[in-house]
Amino acid sequence: MPAVKLLHQQSESNTKPEYIMGHSLQAVGLLVHAAHSVFSVPLAARIHEGLVWSNRDRRTLLDKMLGLLDILAIKVPYYFVADAYYATGKIASGLLRKGHHLVSRVRSNAVAYVPAPPKKGRNKRGRPKTYGKKIKLKSLLADTRSMQQVASPVYGERNVTLRYRVVDLLWRPAGLLVRFVAVIHPTRGACLLMCTDTSLSAIDIIRLYGLRFKIEHGFKQATRLIGSFAYHFWMKDMIPLLYRNGNQYLHRKSADYRSDVKRKIHAYHVFIQAGVISQGLLQYLAVVSPRLVWDSFGSWLRTIRPGIPPSEFVVANALRHTLPEFLMGSSERDSLAKFIADRQDTGNMRIFRLAS
Repeated sequence: MPAVKLLHQQSESNTKPEYIMGHSLQAVGLLVHAAHSVFSVPLAARIHEGLVWSNRDRRTLLDKMLGLLDILAIKVPYYFVADAYYATGKIASGLLRKGHHLVSRVRSNAVAYVPAPPKKGRNKRGRPKTYGKKIKLKSLLADTRSMQQVASPVYGERNVTLRYRVVDLLWRPAGLLVRFVAVIHPTRGACLLMCTDTSLSAIDIIRLYGLRFKIEHGFKQATRLIGSFAYHFWMKDMIPLLYRNGNQYLHRKSADYRSDVKRKIHAYHVFIQAGVISQGLLQYLAVVSPRLVWDSFGSWLRTIRPGIPPSEFVVANALRHTLPEFLMGSSERDSLAKFIADRQDTGNMRIFRLAS
């Protein structure tokens, strides 16, 4: 399979291997608050590593992420909520040029600067100093007693009190004033957050970054339930590679070989995007028709919370449970149902419907 390479993943979970062979993707989702719940609606995902088409291509993963955001063509201003990998000047500058902002975590060894005081006197030579005293951001967590306390604004948390400190400092990678928030959670530990929008309150920054677990949950659903990355499209004519290889360089390959690789990568992206659309439809049905979904579920769950939309798992099972009835009852007036029913064993479908 083209673009498969050795990948290193940092995770605190010991269920994941440190090194894997696979495709490296970047994905973008939209955090939506609907029906007393928050969903991470996937928008797009692309394979951004593994292949080098030209030795003059100097784009990094950060450049490709900005390109993926441009493809979506979102016209209204938004906050890009990301992990510490994207806390870079390139991402911040690229977002600010389009009128957007970055909310992310920063690494514990990050530093920032106090704005330099204005020069005293007149007619002093040289450019005015921009950066003043250097501040190690980790030091903001030192004095916990002087921190402010607030009830946790993180989604789903109750009876939890956070300590936080907020300060606006100059961040050299972007060359601008950035709002930093040092947070101490009673059970999850300490965290350093940043936002390029200095008008956004510290509470809102914590709340927005706390929704990142919804993004991770969306990836988990796409992998384990939807099967968005379960493609197995092999390329028969692919040149064998060494095990545990890195990027595959194609700028010296023939035009036919490059065309075959592009066709295979396009097939992967079409499959992934079909999974993205399927997951979005499941979330839409969970919000718009929760009662109909529960009535069609046909199984039992221990924890059914009233007023909370069903999960993608429940919606998928409800659709699977009602599929035979849809095919048998709609085949005369629905072209898609007729197309599928004509190619199925309707006898088994009737037995399945009676058993359900």
